[in-house]
Amino acid sequence: MNEEIYDVTIIGGGPAGLFAAFYSGMREMKTKIIEYLPYLGGKVPYFYPEKVIRDIGGIAHATGEEVTEQLVEQAMTFEPAVILGEQVVDMHRMDDGNFELVSSNGNIHYSKTIMLATGFGTLHSVKLDHPEAIYYEEKSLHYTVRKLADYHDKHVLISGGGNSAVDWALELENIAKSVTLIHRRNEFKGLESSVTKLKNSRVNVMTPYELKGLHGTEGQIEKVILGHLEDETDEKEIQIDRLVVNHGFQINLEPITTWGLEMKDGMIAVDSSMQTSVEGVFAIGDIAYYPDKLGLIAGAFNEGPIAVNHAKKIADPGDPVKHLFSTNFAAFEEDE
Repeated sequence: MNEEIYDVTIIGGGPAGLFAAFYSGMREMKTKIIEYLPYLGGKVPYFYPEKVIRDIGGIAHATGEEVTEQLVEQAMTFEPAVILGEQVVDMHRMDDGNFELVSSNGNIHYSKTIMLATGFGTLHSVKLDHPEAIYYEEKSLHYTVRKLADYHDKHVLISGGGNSAVDWALELENIAKSVTLIHRRNEFKGLESSVTKLKNSRVNVMTPYELKGLHGTEGQIEKVILGHLEDETDEKEIQIDRLVVNHGFQINLEPITTWGLEMKDGMIAVDSSMQTSVEGVFAIGDIAYYPDKLGLIAGAFNEGPIAVNHAKKIADPGDPVKHLFSTNFAAFEEDE
């Protein structure tokens, strides 16, 4: 049991939580980060280590791994406490108004405020619905691209129709020997500019097709059978070396859904201060819902400081609230 009380405990060490930790440090709040994974960065370094991140202003070209390294370094500026490999499973308010957080391993944490930055909760890639898929997974069948070099001079097939599938097809176009992208529908759900670039690329786009058969030996896929969704007599056989399946994620928000927070469309409803229906509990990033929300990393970087400023009022009611930003931090004030 750790009886030390923190001003804010951030549950989730992804981009939203990391920047919030940095900002709360600037507000001189005693901060703790609790992350379920054994490392900081959330899903970005796990699913997209070599994918180029393009939705952060001022960063024209950086991989998920590079962005994560910078975020972690920035978050550690004010030395927050960091707990890794621990899942918070219960939360309740104590008689003194502070919160008690209980982890699955029995550890207990105390905090004046809580910030949920859990992303969409526990994420798992949707597996390929084929009885033989398990024989090829993590050998020649993958659910994300971790090392671009593994696809050099290979014949690659990508299955999916969202941003990830489109982005990986374009990313691998100049690395692989060939790239084929199949989708069950004729229209793609990716960003318009990416879809337009795809149409003008050398990627072989096949719609509406789905995977029907996998053939290979000792974990190596050698060929696949593709079936047309509108013409059952139309089947194609193509030779491939690598298969990338981007069919989305299975989301598990447990145990947060049992904490008495108002939910909306599978997310946690927040007000303009990023506060949930429980006073003192805030939500930022993918998990937070409010009208017209735009799910960009850059948006989460704004939500964190908003939540911190209001959490500061709860943690330290006597301190005048300042909407602090880095250019009026101490170093800049000294230059003045």
